[in-house]
Amino acid sequence: MRVKETLNLGKTKFPMRGNLPVKEVERQNIWSENKVYEQRQKLNEGKPTFVLHDGPPYANGNIHIGHALNKITKDIIVRYKSMSGFRAPYVPGWDTHGLPIEQQLTKMGYDRKKMNTSDFRDLCRKYALEQVDKQREDFKRLGVAGEWNNPYLTLQKEYEAAQVRVFGAFAKRGLLYRGKKPVFWSWSSESALAEAEVDYKDVTSPSAFYGEQVVDGKGVLDDNTYMVVWTTTPWTIPGSEGITIDATFDYAVVTHSGDDRKFVLAAELVNKCAELFEWEDVKILKTVKGKDLDRVTAQHPFFPEKKLVTMLGDFVTLDAGTGLVHTAPGFGEDDYYVGKQYGLDIFVPVNDQGYLTKEAGPDFEGVFYDDANQISLDKLKDQGLLLKYMPIKHSYPFDWRTKKPIIFRATDQWFASVDKIRDEILSAIDDVKFYPSWGKVRLHNMIKDRGDWVISRQRVWGVPLPIFYGEDGTAIMTEETINHVADLFAEHGSNVWFDREAKDLLPEGFTSEHSPNGKFTKENDIMDVWFDSGSSHQAVLAERENLTYPSDMYMEGSDQYRGWFNSSLITSVAVSGHAPYKSILSQGFTLDGEGRKMSKSIGNTIEPNKVVKQMGAEIIRLWVMSVDSSADVRVSMEIFKQVSESYRKFRNTMRFLLANTTDFDPEKDSLKYDDLESVDKFMLVKLNEFVESTEKHFDNYEFLDIYKQLMNFVTTELSAFYMNVAKDVVYIDGANSKTRRSMQTVFYKVLVTMTKLLTPVLPHTTEEIWQYLKEPEEFVQLAEMPQVDHYEGEEELLKKWDSFMEIRTHVLKGLEEARNEKLIGKSLEARLDLYLSQSNQDVLNSMDGNVRQWLEVSDLHVSSLEETPADAEKFNDGVALKVSKAAGEVCQRCRMTTQDVGSDVAYPQLCARCAHIVREEFPETVNEGLEK
Repeated sequence: MRVKETLNLGKTKFPMRGNLPVKEVERQNIWSENKVYEQRQKLNEGKPTFVLHDGPPYANGNIHIGHALNKITKDIIVRYKSMSGFRAPYVPGWDTHGLPIEQQLTKMGYDRKKMNTSDFRDLCRKYALEQVDKQREDFKRLGVAGEWNNPYLTLQKEYEAAQVRVFGAFAKRGLLYRGKKPVFWSWSSESALAEAEVDYKDVTSPSAFYGEQVVDGKGVLDDNTYMVVWTTTPWTIPGSEGITIDATFDYAVVTHSGDDRKFVLAAELVNKCAELFEWEDVKILKTVKGKDLDRVTAQHPFFPEKKLVTMLGDFVTLDAGTGLVHTAPGFGEDDYYVGKQYGLDIFVPVNDQGYLTKEAGPDFEGVFYDDANQISLDKLKDQGLLLKYMPIKHSYPFDWRTKKPIIFRATDQWFASVDKIRDEILSAIDDVKFYPSWGKVRLHNMIKDRGDWVISRQRVWGVPLPIFYGEDGTAIMTEETINHVADLFAEHGSNVWFDREAKDLLPEGFTSEHSPNGKFTKENDIMDVWFDSGSSHQAVLAERENLTYPSDMYMEGSDQYRGWFNSSLITSVAVSGHAPYKSILSQGFTLDGEGRKMSKSIGNTIEPNKVVKQMGAEIIRLWVMSVDSSADVRVSMEIFKQVSESYRKFRNTMRFLLANTTDFDPEKDSLKYDDLESVDKFMLVKLNEFVESTEKHFDNYEFLDIYKQLMNFVTTELSAFYMNVAKDVVYIDGANSKTRRSMQTVFYKVLVTMTKLLTPVLPHTTEEIWQYLKEPEEFVQLAEMPQVDHYEGEEELLKKWDSFMEIRTHVLKGLEEARNEKLIGKSLEARLDLYLSQSNQDVLNSMDGNVRQWLEVSDLHVSSLEETPADAEKFNDGVALKVSKAAGEVCQRCRMTTQDVGSDVAYPQLCARCAHIVREEFPETVNEGLEK
């Protein structure tokens, strides 16, 4: 070896490079070929189980960034559990039924109303499976491990059969009933919706105040009196059946100048309404209690033959309106219940598509409901009944799929009673742990306040309601008939319901008192898709041998408190009396970099596939760990660039450690803790602190804390200190010297430990690192999480090093100021004079190592604080210092400035220390040096 080649002794080049978009795919192919996921499952046989049950995403289109956040978080959790002593299988799933798929086929030119139902459903199935394949590849490309060849799909025969049996459990407990009551009705979908399928947006609606003339005042009011009612849906006036007031309110009978009519208003609102109506000289003739106006009748403003009854209800307020509420039982839940109490008709003069029918009268027939608002206003105005019209901004429900407003409309639907088992459901919540903890209150309140669940849908792509009807119209859903249908579905799939007549779907020889002639019909509606996904605990968890029911965790977005968390809880309690999960972890939504909701119309969406092709999946995975996902999280390409910089720092750190352990054999070269140098002991203890804290955060799903600690450990503990100090050891000291082997022992320990610890987050990168380590497992995913080690005297060691680090902080400040003043360039050009209090001197004297090296200067002199010169920089904690340029020449090997460069004539460019090392390491270079 030539002399000049000894100058870089220890600087071994390491081939690890980025190029994530290409290398990740190669790595994934290797995992697949070697069945790494399956190997991990086999390793974990017999261990305690941890099952994270996958909430099924909807099979429609490529994944979005919210999907990536969700699936990667699940993957991090499952990978961590799998390497931490748990059997943690992951079965991905998909929600494959429902309206959006029907809509896609409609856009493709198919008309379900003109097609055979089974043929249309076959097209839906084909489309859904295509979407599943598309999303499966997207998720796999993110590095998510699981049973991708054996997922669960809500369209699978065995799944549909299990769902029908869940329905049977509701029927057996008497929780199902058919009723005509107002539900969320989507005219754009032509179907009822559940609460979970509704979003709210601010809209502006016409607000109308108008009078309805008293017909029978029950001795309290005379005929020239008008009840002043208020509505924000004038189009529902044709469906009006009554007026609702509060029994406890005071109501005033008033007059005003220019009008000989009398008007009834809530007494508390007289002044406010008079100003709004521009009434002058208002006089209160008398005041009556609401209860005294019970059953007063008034004339319907549009139908002379119809009379409206005044009713007492508990939903009337005084914060808006008049204290009298226009009541149409067919168009509102509160209206419905008070109307039922008073025996009113449930009148619904509007069809499935949102157009008013002939029952609404000739002026309204065939008019779209929203257009009917103006007709109502004009008719009221023509009759002199409209007292005030004004637009009002308020929150209004929209179909979450079609993005169109919905209406409240009474229709015949099947309901699952929540009320009958509400206490049971609320009790089950107490057994669940929530991350974050506020989730418990949120879910509790949603169950406490929700109405009965409308489970029927007027569509075809879904699981049919397994209900038969007798000749007298009685619904038949016995344990026998439901189990028989479930068996048919398990064998043939749910298309059999549409392919066969009712008699061929019933058990052989089935008879019923409701059908003396043996004739039956079948229900045409399908089940709510939330009943589909909400049955997964039975169709998946309870059915698959490698899973458990209840699962250990459900993890989804916070919107699922009203969705999947909610429906799964109700169905599980109905079936088994307990929650389907032991814990719930919820996440916020993804927003753009400015905090706006992502929308294709705005153009602020981010496609994970594009990020993967440009930067690699590891960047998205690291981003997932870098955000507080318990709340809404921001994401943008700029944010990804910032994360990629953090990734680069981590990767470069690992490259440095790998490059300097290539000649290290952990079996032969490792030193025991007691034999390590002080600085290496310190770093090993800090490493174990990092492991302990990181694993604790993993256990509590605190991923942002892991990210912060990781970056702090990499940049502060390793890069800014230990690796800087290391260069003067691993590059310079003899290859087999104790100091170098001591440091390599810790380097290697850091490598193995961090590689294991970061595998749940960055599996592609850690697997690449692992191939360069001398560990028994072929893949790091088959290793176990690192154990936390503790050493005798580590607390005292840390205390000593903490004191040293405080001194070092002052030194770094002094060196920086000297650089700024051009006194020195690099710190190794410096001479450092330290003036310390006795306690600080004691710290340095006890360090048992090369303090000069740790402070990264070429010359160090320590004196007592009393000797501090006037021009030294002074600090308050017993430290003063002075930086000057070190005397001597720069050694071409260690880059130290010393006065003994050239003292060995064989090596004129080297300091005495380096010359000694090179002479011993490479004796063949001595003569070459002498000749030169």
